[in-house]
Amino acid sequence: MHNFERLVFWQKSIGFAKKIYLTSQNIASDEKFGLISQMKRAVVSIPSNIAEGSGRNSDREFNHFLAISLGSAFEIQTQLILAKELELLNAETANELLNEVSEIQRMIYSFKNNLQLKS
Repeated sequence: MHNFERLVFWQKSIGFAKKIYLTSQNIASDEKFGLISQMKRAVVSIPSNIAEGSGRNSDREFNHFLAISLGSAFEIQTQLILAKELELLNAETANELLNEVSEIQRMIYSFKNNLQLKS
C-alpha cells in the first residue's frame, strides 16, 4: 500500500483539478452541461484513481488504476485542446493548462513503469 498523499503527481493532479474548476467558472454557461461537465469528471478522475489504486492489495492493481488515471489525463488534454479551438479558453490559459497536464502525464507514466519493473 502506498501513501498517495505523498506522491508528487497526486499532489500536482489535485492542484490541476482545482485550476480546471476555477478556470471553468469563466466559460459560458451554455457549456456547463457539455464540455465543462466532461472536463470536471475527467480531471477529478486523475487523483481519484491514483488514490484508489494506492490502497489496493498489489502493485499490479495499483498499476491498473494508474493506467485509468493516465487515460483521464489524456482525456482532459483533448478537452483542453477542443476548448482552445472553440475559443472557450484563451490560448495562454489553455497552453498553461496543457503544459501542466503533460507534466502530470509524464510523472504518472514514469511511476507506472517503475512500478511494473518492481513487480
